[in-house]
Amino acid sequence: MEGGALALPHFRSRVGVGSPILLSADPGAARRSSGASGRSRVSRVNPGAYPRSAGRGRTWKRDSPEAPPRRSGITRVPNRSPEMPTERAGRTKVSNVNLEVSHHRAVAAVRLLRIEKGKAFVDLLNEKGNSSGENEMSYVERTLGFSIRCLDNRDIRLVTVIVAGTVRWKRYLDYLIMSLCNEEKVFREMEPLLLQILRIGFFEILKLNVPAYAAVDENVRLAKVALRPGAGNLVNAILRKLLLLKEANSLPLPKIEGDDRAQARALSIIYSHPVWMVRRWIRFLGKEEALKLMKWNNSDPHFSIRVNTANGYTRADLIDRLESLQVHYEKSTMDEFVRIQEGLVVSVVDPQPGETIIDCCAAPGGKTLFMAARLSGQGKIWALDINKGRLRILMEAAKLHNLDAMISDIHADLRLYAKETIATFDKVLLDAPCSGLGVLSKRADLRWNRQFEDLEELMCLQDELLDSASMLVKPGGILVYSTCSIDPEENEHRITAFVQRHPDFVLQSVHGYVPAEFVTDEGFYSSSPTKHSIDGAFAARLVRSVL
Repeated sequence: MEGGALALPHFRSRVGVGSPILLSADPGAARRSSGASGRSRVSRVNPGAYPRSAGRGRTWKRDSPEAPPRRSGITRVPNRSPEMPTERAGRTKVSNVNLEVSHHRAVAAVRLLRIEKGKAFVDLLNEKGNSSGENEMSYVERTLGFSIRCLDNRDIRLVTVIVAGTVRWKRYLDYLIMSLCNEEKVFREMEPLLLQILRIGFFEILKLNVPAYAAVDENVRLAKVALRPGAGNLVNAILRKLLLLKEANSLPLPKIEGDDRAQARALSIIYSHPVWMVRRWIRFLGKEEALKLMKWNNSDPHFSIRVNTANGYTRADLIDRLESLQVHYEKSTMDEFVRIQEGLVVSVVDPQPGETIIDCCAAPGGKTLFMAARLSGQGKIWALDINKGRLRILMEAAKLHNLDAMISDIHADLRLYAKETIATFDKVLLDAPCSGLGVLSKRADLRWNRQFEDLEELMCLQDELLDSASMLVKPGGILVYSTCSIDPEENEHRITAFVQRHPDFVLQSVHGYVPAEFVTDEGFYSSSPTKHSIDGAFAARLVRSVL
């Protein structure tokens, strides 16, 4: 089942965000991934910035030429509950709550709209879960024209699964929706909200195996209430046509035939990936491995959590807590972790008590906190990042885990900081901005936010940051370069080019720092989703000469 893994926000709500046992989740999986710099972002959307209508700016036909004009995406609101007062910003507001529509589907549809417009990300809740959930309700009210009842933890998980899965399978779903429309023009001119409702229905039927009556009835009702009766009729007709085709095992999928380009286009639809990614992976990995990789990217994501050893807890304590919560788990290859799959980059750094270490692109801080814990109270970590807000969150997390005395933050652009400072460090970690192509199973929207042209810009940035980070390494010190990409041009090729520019640095094998299965013939750390069943990542360990 799509999204069958325990969603991280849902897990936090069960284990408790302030739990002294849980230190961090999924270290290193959240990466820099927006724009040319490749940095990830925390969703902080200004509620007032989102328009009240649900339209894309395109026009569409009403049910009847004589129908009176109306606001986009809003008609009647039947079967509301009695007026319910709500306190917000010191004022009393009367809110009408619609009890007829599926509330979690309404939230999912509005969130998908906001993702499409670039005003939201796939993750439903941030670290301040409750206020973020309230914001979701506010977006629904302003977009649809009515309120819904609040989400409980189960609802939150359902929304997370539906939104992530619908975004992940968008190309596949859209191909089928367009195939089942009587005319391609119907799909091309479809209202944005109507398209999201259809995507949700198709995803529920094809990937979640939701009972047919529920998937059809609930999405039809949502379309009728949020749009108009005619929209509900269209949803009903298309979803029922889909059910017939599914039962007959005759979904209209493209055939994998023709030249390489044509085959890549067909595969991009069947496995819902951009064509450029499919062609690139077939080129570097071969067709069989490329198919395995796309299947992995579409599978349920897994997470790891690390025990808070700084507070005296052990992995056994964490396992006891997980078992009491009836959470499925397996032990990790690393003593501090339990898998609910982790990166081994900190092991490549190998922090030792008494060392000085700088994390050059530190936020959101998973590796910073892990390295600080490995210092056993002796030594110092400097966390440098260009994003002040994310640094603040990092330092708040450090304080929560009793590691704030070990960590100092530096708000700066690494390229400028390296030129201005005279400080050098025993070890320097550059967890570089990258394409994130190794973590597509966790980042459902990332595949659609990356363009082929981004790689060239990222490689130039990676070279600049590597050159700057090298200036901070003491003679005899260690420089570790890492990414969450599986693309050789972001990984091995960058190190080869760096060593040519900096002959005072020598590649040192990671053998002995990580399990042998992750060590390449050249001595790099490399994890592969298809080989190791964990996120794809890369790391290189370089030593600066003493002379």
